[in-house]
Amino acid sequence: MAVPFYHLLVLTISILSHIPISSSSSSSSSFLTKGSSLCVDNDDDILVSPNGIFTAGFHQVGENAYGFAVWFSEQPTSRSRTVVWMANRDAPVNGKHSTLFISEDGNLALTDAGDNRNVIWSTQTKSTSSLLQLQLHNTGNLVLNGGEENPLWQSFDHPTDTLLPNQLFTKKIQLVSSRSFTNYSSGFYKLFFDNDSILRLLYDGVKTTTVFWPHPSLGTLEAGRLPYVDIQRASLDSDGEFNSSDGFRFRSADFGLRAQRFMKIDTDGNLRVYSFDERRLKWEVQWQAFSNPCQIHGSCGPNSLCSYSPDLGRRCACLHGYKMADSQDWSYGCDSEFQPCTQNGCDDFIELRHVEFYGYDLRLIINCTLDACKKDCLKDYNCRGFQFGWTKGIPYCYIKASLHNGYQMGGIKALMYIKLPKRLVSSFTQKTIIQSSFICPDAVLSPIMRTYKTKHDMTPKSLEFMLLFGCMLGFIEIVCVVIFWYCSSKHSSTTTTEQTYFLAAIEFRRFTYSELKKASRNFSEEIGRGGASIVYKGRLADNRIAAIKRLTNTNRQGEAEFQAEISTIGRLNHMNLIQTWGYCAEGKHRLVVYEYMEKGSLAENLSSGHKLDWATRFDIAKGIAKGLAYLHEECLEWVLHCDVKPHNILLDANYNPKVADFGLSTLLERRSGINQWNFSMIRGTRGYMAPEWVLNLPITSKVDVFSYGVVILEMITGRSPASMNENDEIKRALIDRVRDRIDGFDEIVDPWIRDQYDDTVMENLVRIALQCVEEDREARPSMRQVVDMLLYA
Repeated sequence: MAVPFYHLLVLTISILSHIPISSSSSSSSSFLTKGSSLCVDNDDDILVSPNGIFTAGFHQVGENAYGFAVWFSEQPTSRSRTVVWMANRDAPVNGKHSTLFISEDGNLALTDAGDNRNVIWSTQTKSTSSLLQLQLHNTGNLVLNGGEENPLWQSFDHPTDTLLPNQLFTKKIQLVSSRSFTNYSSGFYKLFFDNDSILRLLYDGVKTTTVFWPHPSLGTLEAGRLPYVDIQRASLDSDGEFNSSDGFRFRSADFGLRAQRFMKIDTDGNLRVYSFDERRLKWEVQWQAFSNPCQIHGSCGPNSLCSYSPDLGRRCACLHGYKMADSQDWSYGCDSEFQPCTQNGCDDFIELRHVEFYGYDLRLIINCTLDACKKDCLKDYNCRGFQFGWTKGIPYCYIKASLHNGYQMGGIKALMYIKLPKRLVSSFTQKTIIQSSFICPDAVLSPIMRTYKTKHDMTPKSLEFMLLFGCMLGFIEIVCVVIFWYCSSKHSSTTTTEQTYFLAAIEFRRFTYSELKKASRNFSEEIGRGGASIVYKGRLADNRIAAIKRLTNTNRQGEAEFQAEISTIGRLNHMNLIQTWGYCAEGKHRLVVYEYMEKGSLAENLSSGHKLDWATRFDIAKGIAKGLAYLHEECLEWVLHCDVKPHNILLDANYNPKVADFGLSTLLERRSGINQWNFSMIRGTRGYMAPEWVLNLPITSKVDVFSYGVVILEMITGRSPASMNENDEIKRALIDRVRDRIDGFDEIVDPWIRDQYDDTVMENLVRIALQCVEEDREARPSMRQVVDMLLYA
């Protein structure tokens, strides 16, 4: 037994002393010693971290082009390496006879093939220590150490585009994006500490350089950052929490769940945190700085427009009169197809809606007319266009020197005017430049208050003309509105209360009360009931089956809720939001007509849990999240629902969820820049309401997030916080019960689905729900973040 033990002891001492087995090559080792080398010709010449998570070696970046890199050893299903560091990203070496070695004077160098053996990259270090070695640590840090306390050189001090867990990010270093997914050379985007100690994202493009995060329109303190601190440092810990010395911090969606994660500045300029799903073998986004990548500067280059939708992703298009500068790269934007006009009167403007070009202003003109802006731009050779809008009722005009950072997004109220030669203006069709499904239709106007004329104010001749005009033109909307005026004015002569009307768009129909009474067979088949309404099933004249909601509360509050619902639904166009077909506002009757949902409400289905299996519940959770994310971030106005609960989630024949009942919802123009609402009364349903309502705190979209979290907990547990007791303590008991049993799902899961769910997916859904119901609203994710988390669950 002595001989084997002796050999074992010698081997152990050799490992601890880092004595290399080969002096010429370090094949599949965790370190490289002085005089040893790694050669690009040998695929086995790699360094592997002791825990096996990371690998360092030559990585192919092009045809016969290689970089020395560090990557995660485990490959995703795409079979592509996840590279986290590269020594020579901007100067690849040849695929033959290129080597990485430690010279006798202590310099780690990478040489290219050829007779001259050119040094392409080196650490520029010197050491005479016999213990000098290059080692790949478990953290992914490549360290050159000579036996001293501090390393001579380490890759963590020279990152490329990636920050690994516990890697310190300081003022001396920066992250630089790659040029593209297949081109690892330095790109246009950088993460760095500015001179004011603020962590920022920078676009350093072909012709322009701009900071775009935090948003340049925000002051430092407005963005939640602390300037001029003594120490500039930031890091992402192994649990997924990021902390920066300027006060910026966040937790990834899967906080504490996964061991393999990293932060990266991607090729599109977005800063993201990824975690590896070992079950699905893929990297998943757990946090990102921008939910809409079009707001990243340089997304599509100059003279172009960027649009984005979750389904289609980011898209670019040249402005009218411009063509793509480089057919393979949008970073260069678009060039003009026309010569600048040098004569007076040869230019004109095209109008673009929901479009903004951020920055590059020649000047700002306050309290001016549209014509004055046009004249100002026409006489200035350097003017390329202008943005015209209003703030607090005062018109303004930004004269643009160039057209950069153009994007199209619902909610932009100002108008953009592009200066072009008149021949191009005449060929421009007045339509949206980029057709995107996520942009809400703007045909519906906000409800306006106007008193009706009485029948005595209308002469017989004008009435005859109106009727004749209606017969000639049929159902053209303008005649329909006039007829509605006449019909309503007749009714107003018999009542003492003044009536108001809604200017409806062609997507909606204004029904008469008799039509809906007939369609519902005198309101005989009740399919739902709420505190202020009853819903009936009906068949319309075109044989469509409809749900007809009849408001029972016709006082001032009921009228306000009716107007809120009608004004809101006109801005909504999403597969997970209820589709509304029309309304009736006749006398005291207030009714809303929308699509009939065969499976009823989520509340009804949860009360008989066997109808909803685990897969269906999970799909419903994703659908609700998508609908709310659309309301909060993608519509022309911010829409706050205020009453998210299972009773207001309807299911179609295939159990696809649709958010309904917008009677308590409210709108806010995005252009105002305000993201908080003021309310005169508490809104919502007890059991699902966020603490902000009770504590009289500012109301934001996070109140809907809280309600969504409670709905998800109810779907998981089968326990309703509203049906058991009117006391909010029941709601907190439900949340605390789930939180206390996070590691034992069978105790909290609805018995109907106890044997159906996947442990990993359920764990993720529970954690998402608990994050949504945090007392602190800042700790809750946005609905867009929830969607991202669920899509990768």
